Amino acid sequence: MSEPLLKSRIRALYEGPSVAAQRFRYGLLAFDLATIAFLIATSFMTRGTHTEGIDTVIGLIMLADVLARLWISPHPLRELVHPYGLADVAVVVSLLAPLWGEGLAFLRVLRLFRVMHSAQTLQQLRHDVRGFARRESTIRATVNLAIFIFVMTALIYETQSGTNPKITNYVDALYFTVTTLSTTGYGDVTLEGTSGKLLSVAVMIFGISLFLRLVQVTLRPAKADYKCQTCGLRRHDHDAVHCKACGAILNIEDEGLD
Repeated sequence: MSEPLLKSRIRALYEGPSVAAQRFRYGLLAFDLATIAFLIATSFMTRGTHTEGIDTVIGLIMLADVLARLWISPHPLRELVHPYGLADVAVVVSLLAPLWGEGLAFLRVLRLFRVMHSAQTLQQLRHDVRGFARRESTIRATVNLAIFIFVMTALIYETQSGTNPKITNYVDALYFTVTTLSTTGYGDVTLEGTSGKLLSVAVMIFGISLFLRLVQVTLRPAKADYKCQTCGLRRHDHDAVHCKACGAILNIEDEGLD
């Protein structure tokens, strides 16, 4: 049984290879980046009806996006209860029915994480951006690192703004996050209250583990993702001729000279 025409067209936009679909997905990416920039910019402003109105428009667009994804999904319930789906719902609710300022709106950054792990988007970037395939692991690690820092910064800002005079905007929160994650800890900005101390402990624990790991992956020379047909090793130098594990001859395609 064929699906409705409207549903078919929406599926083509989200999953299809056409030029219109590619522009649509790039448009969604630009929209997500713009909403994150707006979220940061409003931390320097006094919130009023104008910012709440823009938040409502953003929330409605995100709601339409969520509903469209669920409609075309073969398993809508599974998609809804997935961490990405739950994050989308939390963001939409926080924008359309804010109970705690911007609330959980900062979770909108997780949409970028989903985009960078989307098969359609990755294939599109490999085709459109010269050198992306060669540096894909480094680029994705850098994006993951940026998302991680932003989420920690936003969490600190949301829990401390209005109660901590040293955390008044995203720059203050970012400063504390980076100095804590990097274990520099100047001590001129601290989090207040028991919850603030517990949050500081959590940030330091993440700094010792996940943050340092992401930095290592970002700075490590990029490897080619090519499975050796003999031993199964997947990570090789881009100019490797033989597998360093078993010595088998490899046939890694390149993109030509940059």
